[in-house]
Amino acid sequence: MSQRPQALFAMTPENVPQVFPPEVLARLRTSVDIEPGLVAQDFTDKRVLGALARAEILVTGWGCPRLDEAVLDAAPRLRAVLHSAGSVKSFATVALRERGIAVSSAAVANALPVAEYTLAMILLAGKDVLAARDRMRTARVSAGWGVIPGIGNYGRRVGVIGASRTGRRVLELLRPFDLRPVLSDPYVDERQAAALGAPLLPLDELLRTSDIVTVHAPETPETHRMIGRRELALMPDGAVLINTARGALVDHDALVAELRTGRLTAILDVTDPEPLPADSPLYDLPGAFVTPHLAGSQGNELARLGLTVAQEAERLLAGEEPAYTVDWAALEREA
Repeated sequence: MSQRPQALFAMTPENVPQVFPPEVLARLRTSVDIEPGLVAQDFTDKRVLGALARAEILVTGWGCPRLDEAVLDAAPRLRAVLHSAGSVKSFATVALRERGIAVSSAAVANALPVAEYTLAMILLAGKDVLAARDRMRTARVSAGWGVIPGIGNYGRRVGVIGASRTGRRVLELLRPFDLRPVLSDPYVDERQAAALGAPLLPLDELLRTSDIVTVHAPETPETHRMIGRRELALMPDGAVLINTARGALVDHDALVAELRTGRLTAILDVTDPEPLPADSPLYDLPGAFVTPHLAGSQGNELARLGLTVAQEAERLLAGEEPAYTVDWAALEREA
């Protein structure tokens, strides 16, 4: 592509200025000819159909309509789909793959804030910060300085479930700390785990031996409620469960039962259902720390997603392949 190719936004319109603020949009427009005021929420509008017929690139995002046979027939020049979010499952079709259209995702950019949130929670949990804050709020008095046994982040074992993009980034972020990460993932072998800096363990052993367990597996039929009553019972007293993946990976009834005993602590950025009903005990249990699905890209972090797309467009203009092409074979086992 020697000249700027025609491109079209396909997403919920209000996402465009958030993901592509002025400086990021300006960079994108050095590589593609795209109109920010024309955004495809569906492909029935006449202006959208005209732009689709000319488009070589679709810049997609949250709310992108499904790219089925009819849409692709209306886009005969389409060569690439650059997704400014994570998973493409909601709109990608077999037809898209069969036509050889390049599909790139900014999932790697979205994994970073999730991993940062996870790292922060691991370190805070290791120091018992969240529970200590609640105790001070209740007692309205500080216990004063003194050595508190049983807390700290020196040598604490962190079990990472899932070598997803986020799981891998968590392992990378853990490297400067005196923590002992271990990994469980049925699609990773010992050599690959060693390269990631974590011994590979069966899930049960990881649960039995980890002080903190953080979940980064995708939601598939195989992983639905993979952390249930039996698995929670394996975790040692005082252990912490962190879930930033999908709420349905954890059996919440079983988790509530464990939290009521005071044996475990849970940090949940995702829940099942989501959002939680107003009467959920997870709001009030002292061992539960719940946040409203904010670990992923938020606020100014959204611009990182747009920047990733702009960089991919630059590669296409230079005649290069996208750096973050979707792996169709692995898509079914991704989030």
